[in-house]
Amino acid sequence: MTGHIAVTDDGGVRTVRINRPEKKNALTLAMYLAMTNALREADQDGTIRCVLLAGARDAFTAGNDLADFMQAADGGLDPRAHEFITSLARMQKPMVAAVNGVAVGLGTTMLLHCDYVVAGTGAKLMTPFLKLGLIPEAASTLLAPMRMGHVRAFALLAMGRPLSADEAKEAGLVNVVVGPAEVDGVALAAAREIAALPARAIALTRGLMRAQQQMILDRMEEESKHYKDLLQSDEARAAFQAFFARNK
Repeated sequence: MTGHIAVTDDGGVRTVRINRPEKKNALTLAMYLAMTNALREADQDGTIRCVLLAGARDAFTAGNDLADFMQAADGGLDPRAHEFITSLARMQKPMVAAVNGVAVGLGTTMLLHCDYVVAGTGAKLMTPFLKLGLIPEAASTLLAPMRMGHVRAFALLAMGRPLSADEAKEAGLVNVVVGPAEVDGVALAAAREIAALPARAIALTRGLMRAQQQMILDRMEEESKHYKDLLQSDEARAAFQAFFARNK
């Protein structure tokens, strides 16, 4: 356990669990750093063959902890958040996601970098970036249209319309939908199945399927520049003030 990130290794599978259930697993900058370290260490560890990303209890993640995020936002997207995003694109080991409950913002866009996604029937994917005066990140402006088609990606990323688990499966973001109590078990079984595959063959296959890595990294950099500018905009400041006022 590192702060609110729990990392466990078992049978070639590293599980990285977001463990802040009292805040619906909202991500602080310290949590981003811990997850980045967990992913990088997994890539360097020959005994780890697959990474499983999961949340604690009834949420995957509510996205950024906005209070923590805004305290560090004067200079743009904090390096700790940006490094986690780029670590997703640079991962060499396969990644499986177990999604229960809400997956907000990066909770949704990180799924575009996973190789297999299991969702609970009550899962809800949301990307409210524009409602906060920002733009989507994690190269989602590139990957979501490629995966879902333009019109569905626009409804999700630009209009902020949520996707249910079944809608996400139909759109190609989720492999299988199961009952909430089954999500972790089904996802772990998939991760173990992947971990049991020949290491060199799976690495080559995955690498060939993800040959657009440099394009993804370039898009992340472009998004980050716009994100930095928008964080300083009057629209974003007003949206964040309204958000905090509603929460109070």
